[in-house]
Amino acid sequence: MTDALTDLPASVAPVFETVTARNPHEPEFHQAVHEVLHSIAPVLDRHPEFTGAGIVPRLVEPERQIMFRVPWVDDAGRVQVDRGYRIQFSSVLGPYKGGLRFHPSVNLSIIKFLGFEQIFKNALTGQGIGGAKGGSDFDPHGKSDAEVMRFCQSFVSELYRHLGEHTDVPAGDIGVGVREIGYLFGQYRKITNRHESGTFTGKGVQWGGAEVRKEATGYGVVFFAEEMLSTRGTSLEGLRVGVSGSGNVAIYAIAKAHQLGALPVTASDSSGYVVDDDGIDVALLRQIKEVERARIAEYAARRPSARFVEGGRPWEVAVDVAIPAATQNELDEADARALIGNGVRAVAEGANMPSTPAAVAAFQASDVLFGPGKAANAGGVVASAFEMSQNASRQRWSFDESERKLRAIIADIHASARDAAERYDRPGDYVAGANIAGFERVAHAMLAQGVI
Repeated sequence: MTDALTDLPASVAPVFETVTARNPHEPEFHQAVHEVLHSIAPVLDRHPEFTGAGIVPRLVEPERQIMFRVPWVDDAGRVQVDRGYRIQFSSVLGPYKGGLRFHPSVNLSIIKFLGFEQIFKNALTGQGIGGAKGGSDFDPHGKSDAEVMRFCQSFVSELYRHLGEHTDVPAGDIGVGVREIGYLFGQYRKITNRHESGTFTGKGVQWGGAEVRKEATGYGVVFFAEEMLSTRGTSLEGLRVGVSGSGNVAIYAIAKAHQLGALPVTASDSSGYVVDDDGIDVALLRQIKEVERARIAEYAARRPSARFVEGGRPWEVAVDVAIPAATQNELDEADARALIGNGVRAVAEGANMPSTPAAVAAFQASDVLFGPGKAANAGGVVASAFEMSQNASRQRWSFDESERKLRAIIADIHASARDAAERYDRPGDYVAGANIAGFERVAHAMLAQGVI
């Protein structure tokens, strides 16, 4: 655990004690559950029927946990074995929906925290989708296309029996892009003898994918930042924006920030960060990270206005808006203090739970607008649901139409979180508001559908 967790109200503390006892050595999952329980305690006070129906104890226990081995053969003919996961947390609002992450850091705690967060994120979208997450400790970096294909085929050969357009619809996440989704879907189609396009999202646009899906998370987090700023009578125009990461979310957050008149000045990877006071060149960043798959230092080597800071994190750079878009718990209290000291006005989370609890507390205590990931980075799953809708109806929406729909739903998510916070006397607290708004939707559906 990055930070010590605060005490919980008596109405939810026993639930957390059960979670930690049943799920030992899973700090990320504990952190995610703790945040939600802390937010929803006032809801339980107003709705004793939720307590009577055991809504919270049921909600923190996944409906199904699937863990399996994934054997595959590398290009040298050696047998490799990785571990696969799918945590199906809640289907009360619709089929399970959530990404697959292929990364060496993946373990049960990571997948459970992501799946738990997905329940509320998906509920906030209002699109009738449940929460799940999956993945493997397989690392696609440095692997040939043939090795990635063989791994994906082995992975879905086990998981396919738990998937379906009305059951569970995976998407991409870290390490899982159009290439991986293609191999996964191809094997699923072969095994099942059904062309259920809607069983996977994040597909190539030429074979069932949706416009804006690739851009959606990055665009959405910038839209959410602008919505927050609008509550204080300002916009992104002319503001300096700091972004961490250099993957899909970061690249398209930088691109949209440029389009809205801001000046995004940072990007990073595990080796360090670059700062470019002329504004990050999106085309160059994409060439280096998406085409060449090179390190971020190469950006500074080719861009005279940029410099590379080895081993550093971008939060020491003075910016008006910060968008952590790399990974969980990347921004700690010291980073938050540095941003606050440099006058940051708003923080919108592009990654899942990238700020530690102490960092979040520091931002909120300093009156910094703070958009939590389950609200601010919901653009990806919003566009995934668009893809499901288009697959089901055999329709195709244009890029502009999809972006308009995306922006409208992000505005609705912002309004839902803002209004819920105000209803529970927490004005401006988007963490509480997002948790409460998502929880209320799920809880009412669970109450209506009985104890199952």
